[in-house]
Amino acid sequence: MSLRRNKAFLCCIALFFIVATLAAAVDPEPADAAKEEPKEEAPREFPEKKWGTYYDPSNVFCGKHDCYKILGFDYYSKYGQPTKKEITTSYRSLSKRWHPDKNKDSLAEKRFMKINKAYKILTNAKKKTEYDHLRERPDEYFYKYGSTMYQYAPKSDTVFVILFLLIIGSVFTWFAQKNRWQQIANRVVKDAVDGLKQGEGGSTESIGLRRKAEEEMKEKKANGFIPAGSFPMPTSKKAKMKMTKKEMKEMENEELRPLITEMVNEITDFGAGFHQPTWRDLLIVRMVFWPVHIGTGITWQLKYYARRLSKAELNDDEKEVLTKRAVGPVAWETSTDDEKKAWLKQELWVMENLEEWCEMQEVKQLSKKQQKLYAEQKKREKNTKKRD
Repeated sequence: MSLRRNKAFLCCIALFFIVATLAAAVDPEPADAAKEEPKEEAPREFPEKKWGTYYDPSNVFCGKHDCYKILGFDYYSKYGQPTKKEITTSYRSLSKRWHPDKNKDSLAEKRFMKINKAYKILTNAKKKTEYDHLRERPDEYFYKYGSTMYQYAPKSDTVFVILFLLIIGSVFTWFAQKNRWQQIANRVVKDAVDGLKQGEGGSTESIGLRRKAEEEMKEKKANGFIPAGSFPMPTSKKAKMKMTKKEMKEMENEELRPLITEMVNEITDFGAGFHQPTWRDLLIVRMVFWPVHIGTGITWQLKYYARRLSKAELNDDEKEVLTKRAVGPVAWETSTDDEKKAWLKQELWVMENLEEWCEMQEVKQLSKKQQKLYAEQKKREKNTKKRD
């Protein structure tokens, strides 16, 4: 009886262990639940908050941060300055911690570079001495390194920059040439409208335009044409007597102005480089011909000096170039062939002859009465010299 009870007890114990084992295998919730529990992320570190400040706008040392603070030291510590060994130990610890290969923080690389820079400054005796000296002397720092922080910008495409500058330069030269032509055109229109004669400052061109405009206006009036914006010229003697000569002249000038302006706008070239702008006036085109012009000018000048050293007489080409330089390109280009021949005979490349010519050009701008007085004065001066 006792033996049967013992066997039954042992069977119960064995059955209990079998059921417990099966339950652990079928229901592993406690272990898996523990694995599925989310881990708390470590808070991000911002060591920059403890790096202190330093006046270093040109980024010569550690920028706006304190090299000592970056490596975990205090310059003003009561324990004195850290030794080179202490600096090295701190650097190795921090560099391992913030190395980009070991730390996945997005700012790890920048911090690692700052730590490395601080280490180089504080382990270099010369740099460390200068760093400590300038700490309380921003005026000396400013005198030596300035106060502007230079940042390297991405490189620009050189070809694009050159093309852009050439386009801007070409636009500028085009408008500059247009302005040169417009200045002469406005002057010719004014002289022609005012009816200035040769002795009053009028040019051959303005006088010719005035005469042509008057003939054309006369033909139009004969055909019954009335200029826009003007009143017909009075025909009766009584009406004419009411108007002064000045008023009649002004009315005639205003009638001629549109015709003269139209004629001047048709003139594309006044000579001496005063022409309407073309593609040849673009900077990019001029630059192509620069070597030719420079080479031609240098060659001519060398030949001229060689002939002067050999004491040869001036040839026709040299006389023309020297005369053109003396009177100026504008006067030369706008003059007639007879005037050019007369200037060549006067030898205007000689200073005394040139001064006399300039004086005569000023006299031509005077009125006939003033010219007569000038001639009389010159005659008296000449007679005085003969007596002396």
